[in-house]
Amino acid sequence: MKTKRIIAIFMLVLPLFCRSSICGADGFDSVRCGFDVGKALLGRKMSNEKAVAIEERHKDLGLKDLGGTEISDRLFLISWRICGEEYVLLEDQGVVRDVLKFPKHSKDSPQFIGSCQLNGHDVPGAAIGVLKNEDGVEILPAVIAWKIDDKQIKFVKLQTEGLRCSRDGIITTDGGL
Repeated sequence: MKTKRIIAIFMLVLPLFCRSSICGADGFDSVRCGFDVGKALLGRKMSNEKAVAIEERHKDLGLKDLGGTEISDRLFLISWRICGEEYVLLEDQGVVRDVLKFPKHSKDSPQFIGSCQLNGHDVPGAAIGVLKNEDGVEILPAVIAWKIDDKQIKFVKLQTEGLRCSRDGIITTDGGL
């Protein structure tokens, strides 16, 4: 009788623990297409497993890992296609601290991450955005850009007038070079 009671309690308590990464949960479990994806991901702990396994678990979201880059020893930037849109996540030791719904980009308007200059002066830190591709020019004008504020762990929109960024920072997969 006592054993049955213990088993019953265990069966009731086990699902509470399965919300952790031990049972395959990750930050995408709270995301639903048609709702605020950024809000659903903020503050969530992301799984450290292979992207293929995460994509498989979240087929309903059309989830696709688009790549990532280390910003600092504790910050990581990763792009995901979620529900047909591109989102960039800024993670601090595996926890999503900011989410940016990323604009469309192409060969003529490639995506970049790297260094920029505003009116000829270096902008400190890394920036991410979309550039206007121009032949024969190494520093391209920004169409839209955000600075990665590593102290606040946020994306901060930059003014684009006079903002030019290095062609070396182009990371697009759609032929942006």
